[in-house]
Amino acid sequence: MSATPEHETAIHVFRKVDFKITTEDVLRAMKIRKVAPSLERTTATLVERAMEVARPKALCRVCYVEDRTEDSVTIEDQEFTSRVLRQNLDGIQRVFPFVATCGIELEQLTVDRTDLMTAYCLDTIMMLAVQAARRHVQHFLQDTYSVGQLSRMAPGSLQDWPLQEQGLLFDLLGDVQQQIGVQLTERFLMIPIKSVSGIFFPTEIRFESCQLCSRPNCPGRRAPYDAALSARYGV
Repeated sequence: MSATPEHETAIHVFRKVDFKITTEDVLRAMKIRKVAPSLERTTATLVERAMEVARPKALCRVCYVEDRTEDSVTIEDQEFTSRVLRQNLDGIQRVFPFVATCGIELEQLTVDRTDLMTAYCLDTIMMLAVQAARRHVQHFLQDTYSVGQLSRMAPGSLQDWPLQEQGLLFDLLGDVQQQIGVQLTERFLMIPIKSVSGIFFPTEIRFESCQLCSRPNCPGRRAPYDAALSARYGV
């Protein structure tokens, strides 16, 4: 049997994610209908300062599914309990756990956080940074491993997959804090707070956890709730 190529087992770390934004990008993401001149000036100043220090980062790993039960899936000796994840990985052998972050440099930027608009503006910049890092991972995986469409799930995104299993995900990725500066708290939350984690997996039909969540008025919703799809997953 031939040896597994090195890139099939390595943890890929990205400490230089391309991230460039404009004042207009941030104002658009803030979704404020009428932008006052003072807010535009504040945003422009923050964008300039952010671009000087921003270092979004990410890491990912190639892993393989080893076992399945009715409502769990074992990936590299880590058993994740989720009926939805189990069904999404039906017939799939290779998956890609990842963590992406805006970086501690942006989170530690000194601003007047008592000013609500300033705080909101910085929060939006950090959101755009983590999105850039997550997209970087996705594009890398598609280019390197010749996969087409990728979907993703994250611990805590649904009641079906508890947040506590974030610890198992981090175990798959080694010392995440040392590699990209993301710390996992005792409550399984990530610091910097603008960090995302999960498992990318190939799929023919795009899947979003939001499709199975009926929570109304969710600001982070990426897809409408689908009652029929939720019934098919049994959640």
